[in-house]
Amino acid sequence: MNNAQSNAYDTIIVGSGPGGASVARELTRSGQSVLMLEMGDNAPIRGSLFQMASNAGIPGQSLLFTDKKFLGMVRGICTGGSSVFYCATAFDPPTAMLDAYGIDVRDQVRDIKAELPIAPTEDRLMGVGAKRIMDSALSLGYPWEKFNKFIYQDKCRENCDKCSYGCPYGAKWTARNYVEEAVDQGMTLINGARVTRILFEKDKAVGVRYRKGFSDHEVSANTIVVSAGGVGTPQILRQSGLHEAGYDFFFDPLIMVFGSVDGLKSKGEIQMSAGYHNTEKGYLMVDLNFPTPMFWAQSLPRLRLDKAFSRDKTLMIMIKIKDGLGGRVTWNGGVRKSISAADKDKLKEGATHARRILEQAGAKSVFKGWTVAAHPGGTVKINHMLDADLKTRKENLYVCDCSVIPEPWGLPPTLTLLALGRRLGRHLESRA
Repeated sequence: MNNAQSNAYDTIIVGSGPGGASVARELTRSGQSVLMLEMGDNAPIRGSLFQMASNAGIPGQSLLFTDKKFLGMVRGICTGGSSVFYCATAFDPPTAMLDAYGIDVRDQVRDIKAELPIAPTEDRLMGVGAKRIMDSALSLGYPWEKFNKFIYQDKCRENCDKCSYGCPYGAKWTARNYVEEAVDQGMTLINGARVTRILFEKDKAVGVRYRKGFSDHEVSANTIVVSAGGVGTPQILRQSGLHEAGYDFFFDPLIMVFGSVDGLKSKGEIQMSAGYHNTEKGYLMVDLNFPTPMFWAQSLPRLRLDKAFSRDKTLMIMIKIKDGLGGRVTWNGGVRKSISAADKDKLKEGATHARRILEQAGAKSVFKGWTVAAHPGGTVKINHMLDADLKTRKENLYVCDCSVIPEPWGLPPTLTLLALGRRLGRHLESRA
């Protein structure tokens, strides 16, 4: 083992997704010495299917399957985490929920919105499919509306389908932007570093052990922030002796509904441009135009071979639900969770509304894709394992990623995590 305890830092951050990246940005701007350890690579974003599959499609690592009917869940493993491949939708945090746990992020959200390119999709960038779905939904009385996006729209290409592959043009804001800013301010970033445990002296966190290549390393710091995601974080904490991590989580199940419209001629489109969030029933409906290979992955296993070459005339609506808590993360980083009968009913109800919208838009041969999941969270909850400052019961050990969200929410969490990271960063500054 290579012992690097003498190379001490003020803070070690494990993981480079939105939460960890936001903490890193705050701390480096205040002059702290920060080390960020990221399990994935730091290759330039090329916007290719191969890169997306390499970083978010490796079975057992970035593509996880539950033990229930081949239900899959994807997470990005690279600098920036899943935000490199997300649809860049900026939903406001669940402020009422967070208020109940003594956490107010309104000031942080206000500041982030003033700094980042958060705005609804411009009309010129909405694809023909998204427009047709929106017109159909509005004609049926659904309160369909544009959603805020993390996109530099002046850099965005019309008819581009690379959002979910990773944007090679710099148009989509990702957590990698904050990581690169922190590196410019002096942060040390080590890629290919898989953290295996937190090191303690009695009840105080003093460092981490990580494996890079075939070597184990130890490094010390005054503060440790674990931001390895809803699956990675509880795995690390369990291996470090916090065995209660990783139980009763949510993972936002979703399904796709497809329908063909002759003459549509849809090319690439910004995904999740507009939709409807039914807060009472707990589901979200939104346009989501997949690139051809991802469309195949949804349609061909459903034996819709007749649809293999019809992506350009296919309208696509995603239904994502707020699921109930349950299941567990395994010690090896797997996921074990089934979808309850009540959650299946939510998916079914959302799919029924989606079918209605598609048929009103002129779609034929409407069918559903596979049920998959995204945004695992709630595995290291506030008010269970963490206090309102995101500190564990161990001194100097904090968590900042989707695992901290205490209740199911059912929406993409990026803006919430950025706000929590900024709040935590300022708290750690005040401690220093």
